[in-house]
Amino acid sequence: MIEVGQAAPDFTLAGVCNGEKRDYTLSEYRGRKVVLAFYPGDFTPGCTRQMCSYRDNYSELEATGAVLLGISPQDVDSHERWAEKKDFHFPLLADVDKKVIETYGVGAPIIGVRRSVFVVDENGVVQFADRKLIGATFVPVDKLVPILQRQ
Repeated sequence: MIEVGQAAPDFTLAGVCNGEKRDYTLSEYRGRKVVLAFYPGDFTPGCTRQMCSYRDNYSELEATGAVLLGISPQDVDSHERWAEKKDFHFPLLADVDKKVIETYGVGAPIIGVRRSVFVVDENGVVQFADRKLIGATFVPVDKLVPILQRQ
């Protein structure tokens, strides 16, 4: 399980952003703050609420110099349909084999992944980790911004 103060394990996952499908690698964002938002599923009520909140407040995240990467077990085609329907303009990454989910210690029975958020600093070190045991609550942008501003 990855904890605050540890190096964030690098990964490469297929993803989509603004209709463009490509591979995303965590280390390509070295020098920038990264918010990793693990979520159980596209088109689900709790995840829709979470990601729409991030969409609606994305300018506040960007103002800190951060980038947001959403990660779930659905495939890129599902992410593309959901992003188009909900007008998401940040990358959604597909961890269909759940390797990254397991590496970060956020796997869960039945739903596949616990709703979790990690903040990774410019040097690739985890500065914040929040793993939900159950439920649809999530870390909102107004709680993430002060964490990002400290970095």
